[in-house]
Amino acid sequence: MRPQQRTGLIARKVGMTRLFAEDGAHVPVTVLHVDNLQVVAQRTQDKDGYSAVQLGFGRAKAKHQTKAERGHLAKAKVEPKSRLVEFRVAPENLIDVGAELSAAHFVPGQMVDVVGTTIGKGFAGVMKRWNFGGLRASHGVSISHRSHGSTGNRQDPGRVFKGKKMAGHMGDRRRTTQNLEVVSTDAERGLIMLRGAVPGAKGGYVLVSDAVKRPLPKDIPLPAGLKSAAAQPAAEAQASAEGENKE
Repeated sequence: MRPQQRTGLIARKVGMTRLFAEDGAHVPVTVLHVDNLQVVAQRTQDKDGYSAVQLGFGRAKAKHQTKAERGHLAKAKVEPKSRLVEFRVAPENLIDVGAELSAAHFVPGQMVDVVGTTIGKGFAGVMKRWNFGGLRASHGVSISHRSHGSTGNRQDPGRVFKGKKMAGHMGDRRRTTQNLEVVSTDAERGLIMLRGAVPGAKGGYVLVSDAVKRPLPKDIPLPAGLKSAAAQPAAEAQASAEGENKE
């Protein structure tokens, strides 16, 4: 486990847009939405043999959950969740059950890793799936111009090797994109803007965590960016603004 390892976040992919930097350059970003993200359970070294937190995302109808799921969430005193995910954390970064996490968990400029399920493409041939060049356009080739050609060997080994690139189901795979930059966050609306593309379709769930190949920023919130902590500066700013208006 990495030192000071923090929990990640469950988010939903909204889509892509662009932001403008101070110098006028446009930055393509993927917008992620963090909604009603709470700690549902803890895993401790003494009880479970490892330390982790289980997070619940969004809202769900109780009638769509099993009796075991309803009991598990009732024990944590949180409403039904649409998605549960567990994140390994360092023992000092465990979070209390029921705490709600904010998009301010990440800070602008830091790098994150995003895990998502790629868009399914259905059954695809080798030219689309593996970028094969296809067979020759003439000189004896007919009908099978886009086929993969021979897949086997001679009598030895006399079989097709496992993992051979052939036509088949394309997409719908779990993929990780590393070292995406956090351009900005909006804790009030629960939005995270990441530079570049994120695996998955619009509306799909993704897991966002600190980049494993980059150091943590010095101003990172520990043990996590909680919603109550993120709302406090905004409330103080609003109170001071109201005081100035009265004067």
